[in-house]
Amino acid sequence: MKVSEKIECIEFPCSDVDVATHIVPYGEVDPLSTQLFMITEAPPHDRKDYFYAEGHPFYLQTTIQAFNDAGIKVATVQDILDRGVYITTAIKCGKAKYAVSTSTVRNCSLILESEMSLFPNIRAFLLMGDIAIKAMNYIWKRRIGRKIVPGGSTYKIRNQKYYWGEKRVFPSYTPTGKNYLIEKSKRKMISEDIGEAMRLIRST
Repeated sequence: MKVSEKIECIEFPCSDVDVATHIVPYGEVDPLSTQLFMITEAPPHDRKDYFYAEGHPFYLQTTIQAFNDAGIKVATVQDILDRGVYITTAIKCGKAKYAVSTSTVRNCSLILESEMSLFPNIRAFLLMGDIAIKAMNYIWKRRIGRKIVPGGSTYKIRNQKYYWGEKRVFPSYTPTGKNYLIEKSKRKMISEDIGEAMRLIRST
């Protein structure tokens, strides 16, 4: 299955993103074997840096490093997919500024919700960054009337266990971008969260 053939943004209503960078995962994925739904924040401004791009895209390089730091030896995006992990972004256009509005996150959460519904065997969610957390909380508020992940600094809330039904939810930090290379404390927390999520899906 190619997710890019299943979901789309039609109206592009958001004013604080760069619509020219709009992108949806286009790699071939197996929805039935996917158990871990990993959501980062936003796509890069250069398509060559996107997870599913050919060669050695920057976003994939740092994500691979995060998996390797967690003891999960991978070298390509296909290695990650083969381990039952699907990677996407909470919003589908690159950020025009450092932050994005709540309306943009809410708009994109509708697309993310459709994307999520393509994968029937999800056991856990890795929410990598504030935008991913907010987007999924919008989805949960629509579905069950409340958010799953509470407000607050990620480092304060990430050690608690959160569930949507039987699905485990991991709030964490984004493994993409140049900041990942310099923020050692966040790198450690990201690797811990990935490691715990992978142990969970491998326990079956």
